[in-house]
Amino acid sequence: MPDFRVWQAGAEGVSSVLTRMQVPDANLYLVGFMGTGKTTVGRMVAERLGFTLLDSDQEIERQQGRTIATIFAEAGEPAFRALEREFIARGHPPARTVVACGGGLVVQPGMLELLKQKGVVICLHASLATVLQRISGHAHRPLFNVENPEARLRELYAQREPVYRRSGTLILTDNRPLTDVVNHVFRTYRREAGEFARASAARATGQ
Repeated sequence: MPDFRVWQAGAEGVSSVLTRMQVPDANLYLVGFMGTGKTTVGRMVAERLGFTLLDSDQEIERQQGRTIATIFAEAGEPAFRALEREFIARGHPPARTVVACGGGLVVQPGMLELLKQKGVVICLHASLATVLQRISGHAHRPLFNVENPEARLRELYAQREPVYRRSGTLILTDNRPLTDVVNHVFRTYRREAGEFARASAARATGQ
């Protein structure tokens, strides 16, 4: 995989790249709570589009040379959130990429607006009951390093759900075949990528 640790658009700049962008080239950002299938669905959609899949958490770990748990322990959550913002702002390609975003990434102030400047945003959503079932036995994440992980998960879900619901087209993943979800995401992306390309071109030309 190419090293995108310090990606720069070069002399022509990001706006010029977006102006030249063909409809299928716009990045796709999958947001949503943990356990909603962002990486699994993202991988299949990326294969279908011929795009690269990047998982924001995995990329931050790779770029930093340490795990997210270590980053939380050594530097705290604010430092990790700053790394997420840097990754979205400058740490990945501007086109032909599906990004499976960490659950808390889009919740940060200004991040949704930044994502929408860079591509199509789709939210994968599932009920709390489904999330609890899917991540049962796997709540090893730093935010759950507390006495009652399930109570913490319920609290986070309640806090974040309103943000997810307004972040982009909402696609439910409860009790649906994976292929059905992938097809839904693919169709939605194709429609919204065209709208994104037209809006980007209009902004670049001042129309």
